[in-house]
Amino acid sequence: AVAPLGQVSELAEQLEERLFHLYGFHNELIQERLQALAEVMERVEAARAELRHVCCTVEAAYRDLCL
Repeated sequence: AVAPLGQVSELAEQLEERLFHLYGFHNELIQERLQALAEVMERVEAARAELRHVCCTVEAAYRDLCL
């Protein structure tokens, strides 16, 4: 049996709505994860800068001791 054109159109609209909702939901998730990743990268960069500072301080201390 062939569904009337009205039913097909209604089903297509429902499907479109669901897909749009799903897309919005996944888009939000992706945005949240990207934000979390950006925050982690900032912390990693801060840790690297701190480590560089510690290395420079230790290096300077060794230089002072050797001289």
